[in-house]
Amino acid sequence: MIVTGSDFADGERLVLTKPLVEALKARRDEVLAALRKGENPVYGVNTGMGRLAGVALDARQQAEHQRNLLIGRAVGGPPWLPPEDVRALFVLRLRDFLRPWSGVSPDLVQFLVDRLNDGFTPAVPRTGLGSSGEIIPLSHAFQTFLGIGTVLEDGVETPAAEALAVRGATPYVLGPKEGASLIQGSPLAVMHAQRGWAEARQLIRLQTLTAAIAIDVLGAPRAVFSPVMAGGDAHLRRLLEELNDLVSGGPVRTDVVQAPLSVRVAPRALAHADRVNADLRETWLRWESMPGDSPSFVDGDFVPGTGYHAVDLGLRMDALTAALVHVGEVSVQRMHRLLDERFSGLPAQLTADPGPRAGLVPLHKRAVGELHALRRLAAPATLGSIDTSAGQEDVQAFAWAAGEQLRSAAAHLFAITACELITGSQARYLASGEGAAGLRESYEWVRSVVPPLDEDRPLGPEIERLIAACRAG
Repeated sequence: MIVTGSDFADGERLVLTKPLVEALKARRDEVLAALRKGENPVYGVNTGMGRLAGVALDARQQAEHQRNLLIGRAVGGPPWLPPEDVRALFVLRLRDFLRPWSGVSPDLVQFLVDRLNDGFTPAVPRTGLGSSGEIIPLSHAFQTFLGIGTVLEDGVETPAAEALAVRGATPYVLGPKEGASLIQGSPLAVMHAQRGWAEARQLIRLQTLTAAIAIDVLGAPRAVFSPVMAGGDAHLRRLLEELNDLVSGGPVRTDVVQAPLSVRVAPRALAHADRVNADLRETWLRWESMPGDSPSFVDGDFVPGTGYHAVDLGLRMDALTAALVHVGEVSVQRMHRLLDERFSGLPAQLTADPGPRAGLVPLHKRAVGELHALRRLAAPATLGSIDTSAGQEDVQAFAWAAGEQLRSAAAHLFAITACELITGSQARYLASGEGAAGLRESYEWVRSVVPPLDEDRPLGPEIERLIAACRAG
């Protein structure tokens, strides 16, 4: 059966069912019949592309054109997308081809399914993609089907022809319109949106936990976290209710009027990130209902589209990146308060032996470094159009770049989150009592990866293990 990208991540094998193959063939026959009529220009099929769209192609040129589309536009270079992102990109391209507006052959769809099943991973560039859509990375991805370009075999660039031969596969021969269909749309941006959304959702959950731990360790007054203060904000109300459940029954200091601001405003920062993330999800779900090909085959005719201009995805990913930057700022400041005996009432720098041992101040410095890198990602990537194709393409969305920034921002925030989790766990270890009952399993989970520190030790490898555990949920 055909499964979605999230299902495929679990390793399920993809199979084209007979009814699906028959439906693809019927649609392909309609497309070929419409092309044989030759009554009107069909962009990228019997014409050139971009500035050369007005150039009519004769029969011989048309036969070569689909292959040339994948070769002449493959001008990118490393760094390459990681294998898991390439697989997600393939799944999204497959989803597009199963919709009626594409009309590629069942042979091409089967070839794509086979490459998904046998771990075929083209070297797809991550940067330097200055086109109005994603033709550069998609050319790199799919020229490999023709035995051209390179793939990554255990991280090593290998000629695509060799990789196909090892798999017992013959290079694919493109039919009419198939080269154009392979490089149209914005599957790279959609892939980043889907995966970035999932990473942000996990980070919001983890940051809700770190905020609760700070409230618990500092004995912060609880009134400011009353759900009634959310008003009509459903995202804020849900987060406040979750925080109250986590810290219920934990210690509350009576000698403190207000906790540090970084503790008090955490729910509002997280609610904003949650809201923006939900908006991103709604956007990429809408993309699943829209034709991505251009031209798309609709009602027996070839209709040009704008699926290459993923500005709505890009701007929302930019907004989510900015929201995560602020969450990171709050987290790093909150971590600093935990290390300060004036706020925590615990040994300075959360060391059992202040002076001879540094405690967790170096850990905070790691978090500060991650935040410094994170902040530099806040500038919108989607903005900055420049003329290309002699003015034919004079606007770019750069949504793929917004996705790259979002994913990078998530990586830095995972590191910051791991640092704060270690800090909170150490603080509870040094404090009296077990803390809130709703947090005890979380404290044990962190300690199972990074045990408490009774003396200084190199934490680098342990931080990386906790980051991996955080990503794994």
